[in-house]
Amino acid sequence: MASPAPRVDYLAAFRCPLGGPAAGKPHVLCRGAELFVSTGRELVYVYDQEGRLLTVSAGGAGGRRGAGPGGAGLTPPSFPRVQAAYRLPGQVWHLELSRPRRTLYVLCARKGIYGLALGQASRSVSQGDGEDRDSEDSANGEPPCTVIPVDPEACILPNTTLCAFTVVDNMLVTLVQGPARWKVQLFECPRPGNDARPGGQVGEVELSTSSPLAGTLGEPAAPRSLPVLCCVSPPGSSALHGHVRGSGGFTLEQALFGLLFGVDASLLESPVIVCGLPDGQLCCVVLKTLVTSRLSPGDPKALVKILHHLEEPVVFIGALKTESSAEDTHPDCLVALGHHGRILAIRASWAEVGNLVPDLRECRLPGPVLCAACGAGGRVYYSTPSELCVVDLAAGGAPWRPEQPDGGPGGLPSPLCPTSLGICSVVTLSVLSEMPEGGARLLALSAGGRLMICSLALTSDAPCPGRATVANSGQKIKELLCDIGTVSERVSSLKKAVDQRNKTLTCLNEAMNVSCILLASREGPRPISCTTSTAWSRLQLRDVLTATLRLQNDSGFRLDRGWALCVQVLTSSQAPDPDVAGSATTYTIPVDQLGPGDRREVTLPLGPGEDGALDLPVTVSCALHYSLREVVGEALAPSESFKDSCLDEGPPAVLPEQDGICLPLSEHTVDLLQCLRFPGLAAPHTQAASLLGPACDPVDTFLGALLGPHGEPAEPASLWAKFLPPSVATIKVSAELLRAALGPSHSATSLCCATLQWLLAENTALEAVRTRPLSSIQGVAPDGTEVHLTIREVTVTQVCAAGPLQAVEIQVESSSLATLCKAHHAVIGRLQRMVVQQAAQSCSPPDIRVQYLRQIHANHEALLQEVQTLRDRLCTEDEASSCTTAEKLLQVYRQLRSPSLLLV
Repeated sequence: MASPAPRVDYLAAFRCPLGGPAAGKPHVLCRGAELFVSTGRELVYVYDQEGRLLTVSAGGAGGRRGAGPGGAGLTPPSFPRVQAAYRLPGQVWHLELSRPRRTLYVLCARKGIYGLALGQASRSVSQGDGEDRDSEDSANGEPPCTVIPVDPEACILPNTTLCAFTVVDNMLVTLVQGPARWKVQLFECPRPGNDARPGGQVGEVELSTSSPLAGTLGEPAAPRSLPVLCCVSPPGSSALHGHVRGSGGFTLEQALFGLLFGVDASLLESPVIVCGLPDGQLCCVVLKTLVTSRLSPGDPKALVKILHHLEEPVVFIGALKTESSAEDTHPDCLVALGHHGRILAIRASWAEVGNLVPDLRECRLPGPVLCAACGAGGRVYYSTPSELCVVDLAAGGAPWRPEQPDGGPGGLPSPLCPTSLGICSVVTLSVLSEMPEGGARLLALSAGGRLMICSLALTSDAPCPGRATVANSGQKIKELLCDIGTVSERVSSLKKAVDQRNKTLTCLNEAMNVSCILLASREGPRPISCTTSTAWSRLQLRDVLTATLRLQNDSGFRLDRGWALCVQVLTSSQAPDPDVAGSATTYTIPVDQLGPGDRREVTLPLGPGEDGALDLPVTVSCALHYSLREVVGEALAPSESFKDSCLDEGPPAVLPEQDGICLPLSEHTVDLLQCLRFPGLAAPHTQAASLLGPACDPVDTFLGALLGPHGEPAEPASLWAKFLPPSVATIKVSAELLRAALGPSHSATSLCCATLQWLLAENTALEAVRTRPLSSIQGVAPDGTEVHLTIREVTVTQVCAAGPLQAVEIQVESSSLATLCKAHHAVIGRLQRMVVQQAAQSCSPPDIRVQYLRQIHANHEALLQEVQTLRDRLCTEDEASSCTTAEKLLQVYRQLRSPSLLLV
């Protein structure tokens, strides 16, 4: 491997752009003794190695402009300071040197490609301008340099979006970034001179999608990372004849060339353009198929082949020889290097079945990588901001897989261990020559603008990454075992994270299916349903009304982790202001492992509360809730396994503000008719247990027992029942309407009995009511007051013009006005739903006397006006007068509760 102390000869110093050459696009090229140097500014320097002079090689201005001491091994203070350069109209991005044409091609940012003829008169350089001096050098204390301005007419291909180019024989291949895609364009290559314009575009093909450049209006911004463009030729091709070191072109052995680029490229012996894009994509285009694409148009995508994806900007593409073979001297390994240190090596390898296949090996090297170059012996030189390193890809540097018996190629070395050369801040690199004893001479430009030659000598006894000494073998084994443990832990963590995300995706798929079937079945039976029923229970010496919810899964999907049954219990408001909302209580019950056909039951208390009151009606709303935060949150949480310091990625996606999906299932209203209890219907052995009345204070029970049977009740409800007449409300319904609504299922009983059973259909005492032909029943409300329901048939004579109508009168009677209102509200609600259902079935109503309806409506309007007057009077009268007003108000309310209207 390389010696730890290379010899460094400093040749010259150049001015660098602000931030160093890394801020621009530095390049060095070599043609014999001449060196062409660009530091990323608008200047291109020409340097003579033999005389250590900076010269201008264009006609008339090509004389030597200063002399320096000869020889090698100069120390930094002694290298010459005299400089001469071409001044281009913009920042220099790339250089290409064509030896047969003796032309230097220069890519200027946002301008295009300029052609500079070397060693002959050229209109790109003006005789009179050759004596200009750069005043900035004098201001910095350096001797003034000779600057030769390049004429704008020397631009052979103007293009503001051109990012890379290469010269292949008589063709000019360019890479242009369009609004949405990269484009490879092919032009005939002109000679600089009287007719410097390209002969015309020969072909064009689009590559992968690219993000548009962000810049000012009409002027695209410079990309952060330029693409890499190079030409790869098969053995025997003359496409790269005349290319110099540092230019973008090389030849691959026939086996690897055919495996990478296909049979067509091998049969045509066509050069291939390989593109390394800033997004990490490595793709290729066969040049001869691009030339003939205009003659026989077809699918443009067929012309482009994607070789690999580095997932980071490509900074270098090259080739090297990894095996010593006298039969084939061409490189047998294609190398691509990413900005963050990922290296890709591709070579031909034997498969188990005995055929050649491409062998791709990816490794991670310390980054970021500024520049790289391939040398002899399978070595790759690359530079980071801190050091210049070399890594050995040859068979002697690391273990290989066994070769074929006939001496065919084997596999790639593993692992790759770079070695530092003790040189820092190299921003561009080129291999000048190989030494006979195995060393190399590198031409490099440092971040400080120093041009230098690094002579590397290889010694067989020097330590190298592939052959550790015996003394270091133990430490090396420990480090390898530690690395294996770290990799194993990372792989385990990554596997766990991938499994978690796969499980999350499965859950999300199930949730999506459940959501679709529920939203699609709003009408009719639902595949997932929730029914509610009420019953009285005895808990801790108190009677409690409970609601039992039954969640039934009749779908083909499973409700798993993340699903919950949300139940909202909303009680009515007892406040005098009707705008005041009641209180709501929400219960969340996790639903775990509810498969198809399974059922889950949940029982919740509805009341009474601590004050012994039960606010009716109570609305019970059920919905399924799917928590995205519970299921997806863990998968989206940033994991250490996915953090990579080399990748500038943004934070993971965050959950929306709505962290779940809510799917309504049902809504059930619990009213007074469902909560009534009937002591007279209870069986003797269950009467004491189930009909103990409302909640009682144990102290009141004890005092009541001391009073004995002659004790007088003291509750307000009892006093109201003793001294005030009961309140009554009546509703009249057409008998024909009731028969149509009840249907044939109640034809065996009288209409009054069937109506009573229909009103108490959701009460737990329904079975006891059915066993007896009852048309009147007395029950107990939750607050202990009695409610009397009476159903009887009546005849209404004044409503219908055709004659009297048979009707059913429903009478509700209670000593408590509040209880009467709740019972009346429950009856009205059932009748309203019945009328809506019958109206949907197009039942034609009888002929009604309109004048009679108008009279009833006028009477009700007068009663309502009187109610408003009496209520206003209560606010202003004293206590004595208010009693009389309150009694009148109650009488008016009784009249309103018993209207003469008939539901038809």
